[in-house]
Amino acid sequence: MKRIFFSERAILLAIFANALVIFFLNFPSYEHQPLLIGLDHFFVLFFVAEAIVKIRAWSWKGYWAAWWNRFDFIVLVLSLPSLMMGFLDIPDTSALLALRLFRMVRLLRFFRFVPRLPQLLEGLMRALKSSVFVIAVFALITFLLSLFTCALFRNVAPEYFGNPLISAFSIFQLFTIEGWNEIPGLIAERWNDPIWAFFMRLYFAFIVLSCGMFGMSFVTAIFVDEMTADNNRELEQKIDKLCSQIQHLERLLSDRS
Repeated sequence: MKRIFFSERAILLAIFANALVIFFLNFPSYEHQPLLIGLDHFFVLFFVAEAIVKIRAWSWKGYWAAWWNRFDFIVLVLSLPSLMMGFLDIPDTSALLALRLFRMVRLLRFFRFVPRLPQLLEGLMRALKSSVFVIAVFALITFLLSLFTCALFRNVAPEYFGNPLISAFSIFQLFTIEGWNEIPGLIAERWNDPIWAFFMRLYFAFIVLSCGMFGMSFVTAIFVDEMTADNNRELEQKIDKLCSQIQHLERLLSDRS
């Protein structure tokens, strides 16, 4: 049994199988299937046994020292109440059923096998730091446009601009080029004045072009550039090393001549 519990491949296979069981249990036609419920309880007991075996082998201090063990233990504790459904008659089990979904988080363990994961996470954090200022500017633009658009079209299209929060969501929706035609078309249809409807379309076209196409592309370019900065730095280091070697060869040739 220890060979199974200490095998990373076996544990990952059990996690994946448990995820499939939970997947099918969330279908209304399968949520009361005895076989699936039994398998779900089996996997809970399997992971409990895994934790017990590892704690006995490494001691609690050694077990808790590993980050992935802490992560697994917390997920296991959060999903344990769902096991009570098999032994206790609980009237409303909706909350307990939701707790078993925490075991799906263990699928994150598959990220351990992603090549160069530390470098990818480092690049992600660096990209987020570099994008903070641009994101803040976009948040300010969204705030201002949502207030202005809410004041203009609150009575014309309340479902999109009824209050500043709804308006901010609609503006962000336009930034992502979602509903860029439906929203202006609906307002133009409800607006009686064709001249105002024309300028209104220009207004939304300006939002989509400036903040949607160019603005979001600018944010994406900064993010991707920082994410791939490690590859560029590695290439720059190789070029610098090659240049130093060429200079060294040139000095040797000049000394011989």
